[in-house]
Amino acid sequence: MTMTTLQNPVKACMESITDDLKNVTKTQRGFAKILDRALPLRELPMEADAMADHPTLINRAIAMHLLREGQFDVASTFLKEAKDDPLEPDVDRDGDDDMQREEFDTMIAAQHESLQEKFSEMYSVLSELKNKNLGPAIGWARLHNTELEEKGSNLEFELSKLQFVWLFKGHEVNGLPDDQYNGQAGALKYARQHFAPFQARHLREIQQLCCAMVYASNLQSSPYRQIFEIESAFEDVAASFTREFCSLLGLSAESPLYIAVTAGSIALPRLIKYTTYMKEKKTEWTTENELAFETPLPESMIYHPIFVCPVSKEQTTATNPAVMLPCGHVLCKESLQNIAKGTRYKCPYCPTEGQLKDAVKITL
Repeated sequence: MTMTTLQNPVKACMESITDDLKNVTKTQRGFAKILDRALPLRELPMEADAMADHPTLINRAIAMHLLREGQFDVASTFLKEAKDDPLEPDVDRDGDDDMQREEFDTMIAAQHESLQEKFSEMYSVLSELKNKNLGPAIGWARLHNTELEEKGSNLEFELSKLQFVWLFKGHEVNGLPDDQYNGQAGALKYARQHFAPFQARHLREIQQLCCAMVYASNLQSSPYRQIFEIESAFEDVAASFTREFCSLLGLSAESPLYIAVTAGSIALPRLIKYTTYMKEKKTEWTTENELAFETPLPESMIYHPIFVCPVSKEQTTATNPAVMLPCGHVLCKESLQNIAKGTRYKCPYCPTEGQLKDAVKITL
């Protein structure tokens, strides 16, 4: 009797839990069916793998990406495994990947050591910026002042400007020692010591920083309030530092592998839709190295303007570049050769005539 009395509440609880789980399971199954209908599985367009015959380039891109991300141990492991168990390339149909395995191993090993040292320095500086210590970044900018000046970079001034503002905020905000090198007095001393080289290009901004001293007691109501709002300033200068650092190494600010994968992900839905349509029509796109549709990429992924020849309506390529005629009109090289008679031509847009040798290749 006692056991029955004890078992009844337990049994009732178990039945209640089972009923609740049935409702959850039913809802979950219904959601899965709706999800399958809304997002049907589609076969990925794998008819042509453009990178199948370029395993060395793929490995290089992966290794470079890991180095850029500061994953030095992972990069070393990846390179070791890639060397011990290399991928066999497909037949190189376009002949543009003639790099041998030995060449790749030698080249990437040399780049790995050099770039690891460089990126270690970059991440060390970025770590200090994250802790709101501008000293190492300013030191790097001064060391590479000549190269940055040639590029027209404002990085050194932006860092120095932020240092002025950070000192101006004082001990209670920046947490630095409360001495003569901090606060308004420290900011003014810093400006006198370091702003002179920037007067030619940034005089107005320097004047605004110094005039803000007058409004120190009521800065929020001053005309210079925005200059001292630095919620995202350290993140902004960190991004600028990364961009300039990579630029001096001859690299883009973003990882090429990241850009390629992101752009491919953006293009994939359209590609799937297009290939599905073409299969239904039982036709194929036969042009190599070119898609049949435009992929709308964000501005951050557009690195150069695209020139379309006004005669042939085709985009220029490395083998068919844009050329400018003496009259100033521009068309692609193949179009010029097609309209030429022997070594002479007549401009398709004006009465000017000339010789093929007078056309100048232009780089956009």
